[in-house]
Amino acid sequence: MNLHEYQGKEILASFGVGIQRGIIAETPDEAVAAAKALNTETGTEWYVVKAQVHAGGRGKGGGVKLAKSLDEVKTLSSNIIGMNLVTPQTSAEGKKVHQVMIAEDVYYPGESETEEIYMSVLLDRAKGRNMIMYSTEGGMDIEKVAEETPHLIFTEEVDPKVGLQAFQARKIAFNLGMEGAAFKQMVKFTMNLYKAYERIDASLFEINPVLKTSDNKVIAVDAKVTLDDNGLFRHPDYAALRDKREEDPIDVEAGDAGLNFVNLDGNVGCMVNGAGLAMATMDIIKMAGGNPANFLDVGGTADAKRVETAFRIILRDEKVKAILVNIFGGIVRCDRVAQGIIDAYKNIGNIQVPIIVRLQGTNAEEAKKMIDESGLKVHSAILLKEAADKVKELVG
Repeated sequence: MNLHEYQGKEILASFGVGIQRGIIAETPDEAVAAAKALNTETGTEWYVVKAQVHAGGRGKGGGVKLAKSLDEVKTLSSNIIGMNLVTPQTSAEGKKVHQVMIAEDVYYPGESETEEIYMSVLLDRAKGRNMIMYSTEGGMDIEKVAEETPHLIFTEEVDPKVGLQAFQARKIAFNLGMEGAAFKQMVKFTMNLYKAYERIDASLFEINPVLKTSDNKVIAVDAKVTLDDNGLFRHPDYAALRDKREEDPIDVEAGDAGLNFVNLDGNVGCMVNGAGLAMATMDIIKMAGGNPANFLDVGGTADAKRVETAFRIILRDEKVKAILVNIFGGIVRCDRVAQGIIDAYKNIGNIQVPIIVRLQGTNAEEAKKMIDESGLKVHSAILLKEAADKVKELVG
């Protein structure tokens, strides 16, 4: 589950991580009030207006602006709130901005220069260990840095038995060229950042940039935080932070219905129970000359309503030329699935694409009889190869 920048920063601050302070606003008037509050709290006279969407590259799309007065705060907020922000990480249509964060200006003058650093915490799946990735080239696309100057990217593995050690945090600060007060601040920042990552069951922290200010503070100017969905049951307060407006409506509907759904680019819709059977079904569609249009697992307790929802989701994809339903009735009864198919067909109406149904397992014979006697344009199959051949015949 992705979080907005302001949500991620609030979590980081609760673990003692230094952050660029900001206040959320949903209207231009709220933005001005937020700027006044920041001025009182921090003394800042310039403000950063930052669009809050689940996408990187906001600055490149015009979603991050510097305001040098309250009038500019209002004008810039008016322009950003409600816009469709297009960034390198969004679709061509972009994402609608519902709120902005008014943040303090942290690039204030001082005796020493500011430094921008890249830092992320994530899982190295190949080694089964968490790692901290960091670079002196903060504020830039890390992919570009990796391609052009890979020697400027460092990694630090963390032994899960002991966690991040102080000597590792000191090594990170040394590699980043920190000295004196800034060195101590970076060590503290890194230790607290990793503690937050572990405690909240995150799957990704990405801070770009981490800023060493001119007075040697170390703070997170940005915060991309992704939580592990499998750990949300331990954090109901974090689960409540989910913003469904930022997600694909189809994914939201599928999740609410208890469906495991992933949209693909093919022409054959799949409705299967069980991830393994779903993968096998996709493989055999491919072998038969078709291309899977989706991964859709209705689960082991699929009822008629869930089956109907699954059909509706699949049929929204205009590329779908046929639908293959492949159900093994172990926990779920095949006749219940068959009734769901019949009900969905009648309720949706005017289904133009052919439907191939293969039901095996508990009450499979009764289910086939129900399908065959329904009078609907549904093709029954017994063997998986038979179903695949039918797909090939109908899709061409």
